Amino acid sequence: MTQQAFHPARPRPVPVDPGRWPDVARVPEVPLRALAAERLLRRVARRRGLRVELPGGRPLVTAPEGSPVLRLQRPEDFFHRVGATGLIGFGEAYQAGDWDSPDLVALLTELATAPETLVPTGAQWLRRLYVQRLPEAERPSAANARRNISRHYDLSNELFALFLDPTMTYSSAVFPTGADGRPEAGWGSFAEAQHRKIDQLLDLAKVGPGTRLLEIGTGWGELALRAAARGARVVSLTLSEEQLALARRRIADAGQEGRAEVRLCDYRAVEGEYDAVVSVEMIEAVGRPFWPVYFSTVDRVLAPGGRAALQAITMPHDRMLASSETYTWILKYIFPGGLIPSVRAIAQTADRYTGLRLTSCRPYGPHYAETLRLWRERFAERDAEVAELGFDQVFRRMWELYLAYSEAGFRTGYLDVQQLLLTREGHAR
Repeated sequence: MTQQAFHPARPRPVPVDPGRWPDVARVPEVPLRALAAERLLRRVARRRGLRVELPGGRPLVTAPEGSPVLRLQRPEDFFHRVGATGLIGFGEAYQAGDWDSPDLVALLTELATAPETLVPTGAQWLRRLYVQRLPEAERPSAANARRNISRHYDLSNELFALFLDPTMTYSSAVFPTGADGRPEAGWGSFAEAQHRKIDQLLDLAKVGPGTRLLEIGTGWGELALRAAARGARVVSLTLSEEQLALARRRIADAGQEGRAEVRLCDYRAVEGEYDAVVSVEMIEAVGRPFWPVYFSTVDRVLAPGGRAALQAITMPHDRMLASSETYTWILKYIFPGGLIPSVRAIAQTADRYTGLRLTSCRPYGPHYAETLRLWRERFAERDAEVAELGFDQVFRRMWELYLAYSEAGFRTGYLDVQQLLLTREGHAR
């Protein structure tokens, strides 16, 4: 990439601390790329039926009534950011207040539908100008994993408590479904829906009285508590010190210290033998180069006849391959070092490196869309309380975009969530 010149941050509606948010505070000077970004936005708006509004409400291109709206508050800054770093710039422009939308999810859902068609086939080579690679310091190696996890999960237990349900479960719930098969989600039934998800995963792993259970990725301890209540003996691993402290306190308060133990431990270092291994939305943080180690570890500690039950966010295999070497806005600001796998990649990795085989999978992506909607709405309702915890407006807009972006991914089917079972089923260990 050619070297970019930067001019000082101009006054903007969102106050930006350049020490905390250096790449949000500065705007790149890339006039030719900015022109290309404007032309691309015009094309996308026409093809997708988006209403792009300039300051004052004037449309950039005509759009049908009721179209999703992208409001450009600072068009010049927006186009320079997108021209310089693509979707990373798109996200940073939102953090800075350069654009907005009255319905963020509707806009992002439209953009997340067949995203590979947004850029014309003949212009795909332009991606080489702005696509970045994962920084070495964020590779989820044993040396970096704790820092990567801490950047997200150690933000503040109080922050997560503001928008999660009372079980403090930070993964997709399973709601009851209506006659049309759609999830019926509401805040009043959220905790019950999270317990339904946990119980289905524990059932899949056949966890019951006396089961020696390993959990990889503790969260705030609800699954460990649920398993201990069944009579299992649980060892749960986490790299988050904030989660460790609260999970241990919750286990003690429930009187389950004799059945559930939480350790600050990387999955690679775990020892012992277990009848079942469960892991909820942890594999996304493992990173593709370390999938063989992850599954080999599960295979190594799983007793003969044991079962491994995973809950995993997944994406189509071709899209996973296309994005696996790309440094994205989500990786830069939300989940450093991760990669969402495909079901095919999980099955292939297990086949190649272990005696485990993928024997069942249950997708339920629409339930995650509703889970994210509830989180997003509660996060917005408690904006003032988030601010009181010390999180500035750039952070709050970052999380608004993250939650809406994720919800849009599940609403389009670009993302899915699965409960997967791996067993040896006649294969040699």
